Amino acid sequence: MRKTLGMISRHLPALAVLLLALALAILGTTPPRPTAPDRPAQDFSAGRAMADVRVITKAPHPAGSAADAALRGYLTQRLTGLGMTVRADSFEPDPDRIARNIDWGGPADRPRVLTNLIAVLPGRNPALPAVALMAHHDSVASSPGGADDGAGLAAILETVRAIAQGPRPARDLVVILTDGEEIGLDGARHFFGGLPPPSDPLRDHIGTLVNLEARGGGGRAMLFQTADDNGEGIALAAGAIRHPGGSSLAVFLYSVLPNDTDLTEALSWTNSHGVAAYNFAFIGRPGLYHSPKADADRLDQGALQDIGGQVLDLTRALLAAPSLPHAAPDVVFFDVFGLTMVTLPTYAGWIMLGLAFIAIGAIWHRRGRGRGHARAAIGGAGRMLGLAGLATLLVMGANLVSFHVGGPNYYDRLAATPRLEAMAGASAFAAFFIVIGRWRPGRAGLVGALVPLWLAAAVIQALAPVAAYVVIVPVLLAAVIALLPEGKMSRVLAVVIAALVIGYQFMLGHEMLQAVGGDLPLVVALPLVLAALTILPLWQPMSRRSRRVAVLAFGLAAIAIALLIRAAPIADTIPPYSQTTRPVS
Repeated sequence: MRKTLGMISRHLPALAVLLLALALAILGTTPPRPTAPDRPAQDFSAGRAMADVRVITKAPHPAGSAADAALRGYLTQRLTGLGMTVRADSFEPDPDRIARNIDWGGPADRPRVLTNLIAVLPGRNPALPAVALMAHHDSVASSPGGADDGAGLAAILETVRAIAQGPRPARDLVVILTDGEEIGLDGARHFFGGLPPPSDPLRDHIGTLVNLEARGGGGRAMLFQTADDNGEGIALAAGAIRHPGGSSLAVFLYSVLPNDTDLTEALSWTNSHGVAAYNFAFIGRPGLYHSPKADADRLDQGALQDIGGQVLDLTRALLAAPSLPHAAPDVVFFDVFGLTMVTLPTYAGWIMLGLAFIAIGAIWHRRGRGRGHARAAIGGAGRMLGLAGLATLLVMGANLVSFHVGGPNYYDRLAATPRLEAMAGASAFAAFFIVIGRWRPGRAGLVGALVPLWLAAAVIQALAPVAAYVVIVPVLLAAVIALLPEGKMSRVLAVVIAALVIGYQFMLGHEMLQAVGGDLPLVVALPLVLAALTILPLWQPMSRRSRRVAVLAFGLAAIAIALLIRAAPIADTIPPYSQTTRPVS
């Protein structure tokens, strides 16, 4: 008993870090509670917006269908009732492109005419550049579109209602509800690019554009894409949104992924005219993406509250701004567990790298000279590189085991995301205990562990400065923890700092797995290594037996979950077309 209590006492700081980090990660990834319909009129209420979602999701409404025509009638009625002037802009899309995409997205007869809805809530000064909100009113052929894009439509309607309840804004508020997004972004291409010509006459009146999307059925809403030169736009958003979500890392990753939304078709125009643009979406409950079961009852109302609340805060601030954001150098930004948004100039990464370099040098100078210490430093570097490599191999191996015999189905893998996340997490923990479990890192070992990640951070800072913070900040704070003096207060401070960093890594791992986990669950390796680096100054070596038990438990758990995924039948949420085709947008 005394031995057990002693072991718990030795590992208590690390356990405290993990528990606090887990609590912070849950805070950062959980959407707010949906508010009831009786909320004050100026507030966003998911309860009120759900009335629109239920109408929107009565049936699938692909582009060109009778159901979509009926939905356009409803949306026109709702927008008119909110005091907006509404017009329909019909156009003939490119038939060849529709033919390439229609097999998975639209009605069998192929729409010959698509129709955007354009609405304006007049401001006091129509000469001022307007603020525009955009979503698409079509769904895929097999889905009622509860989230994609029913949530976006309903959030815009509730946002307009809340704004119309208050004083008349100085600027016009424009609503663009596009057609044909699911079969090739045709409505946005027509409005912003004039394809087919002409572009909409209201286009050049727009001074800021906000798009609403979804891929799934819930989770936190995130700002994941912006126009180029977003410095002023992010500064305004950071000051306006009360519970923000998003990061410049997400913006960078989305820019290199082969994904598109309506904003893709607008960016050429917004960038050339210096117009700020924002793209919000939630991607939780990914099994509901394009699913026949993506109805109103399965939509996470907390996600609707989140995206609507953020967009209303931002829209109000834009409408009230003396001047709308102009093009300014890109900035680093990220939310801190949904509580606030941190913004930094990109050169701040070099400053933090310099501080981290000084801190690492101080650790080495304090207790790190001599041949033995050099070997310890090399060993520390080897352990961190080994941890990254082993975690990648174990996750990849478990992922291969999880594939169905006939090969993976895109939408079935999305539905399996929670289990894939558990599988990847168990594999990562097994790798951690194999590599780190019995290691007692001294000062020289810590220096060795820090150096390769510092070098990686410097490379990322040079190549992608808006994304480098995700490595630079943990490296800097891990070095700070290692330099703290002995003492109770220092230990408490170390636990808090480590929990903040590791909590963010847990949140990052969750978000990255939600985004690409079905295809690439090994993305968990980076958050694992950064979390491990931060906890090293507090780590106490495990006994051989404890380490064996931990490795065996997590390793078996990873394989068991992988086999369960493999043995499970194809999810009943997948769209029918996915059995033979895969989406292109």
